[in-house]
Amino acid sequence: MSEVVLEIKDLTFGYSKENLLYQNFSLTLKRGELIAIVGKSGSGKSTLFELIASNLDPLKGTIKKANISWIFQDPYSSFHPSYTIKNQILEVAKEKNLKKFLDKLNLHEELLAKYPHELSGGQLQRCSILRALTMKPKLLLCDEPTSALDNVVALSTMKLLISLLDSCGILLITHDLALAKWATNKIVTIGSEQ
Repeated sequence: MSEVVLEIKDLTFGYSKENLLYQNFSLTLKRGELIAIVGKSGSGKSTLFELIASNLDPLKGTIKKANISWIFQDPYSSFHPSYTIKNQILEVAKEKNLKKFLDKLNLHEELLAKYPHELSGGQLQRCSILRALTMKPKLLLCDEPTSALDNVVALSTMKLLISLLDSCGILLITHDLALAKWATNKIVTIGSEQ
């Protein structure tokens, strides 16, 4: 039986008690699974990740999780502008883990010596993915991880993420239903589309 990397039980949360985003929401994710979270803008997809990361507290319910790393939708807000990419990655991961993923993400090592503003959006997003993967998570939270990438790079990046499922479980936020159907074990729709 696969290891459970995320277990959400009876989660209730809202920014006000009159307007709940989640009411008795439960979800289990095991190592080897990729589950997509879909829903309209404002339905609470990113809020769910904030709850999982303990940046927000649920009104009720429990969230148990393995060690996590996160691929953010906006790579510019996830890197500090005053430090090189490499310095920021090495704050959370070992250097030996970098080389394993550089080629797979089509990144040259010289890019890591640059500052975030010196990279294109696609390069910076791949650096964000690199940082998340080098942390060797058991639970990988992916918030629109391929939205800044062109179609060819997006496909190879998703194939790389899928190849990691032997060692982790992935929770994916996406607006791309075709991607969700192609890549995932299960699609969970949240918000008003439920």
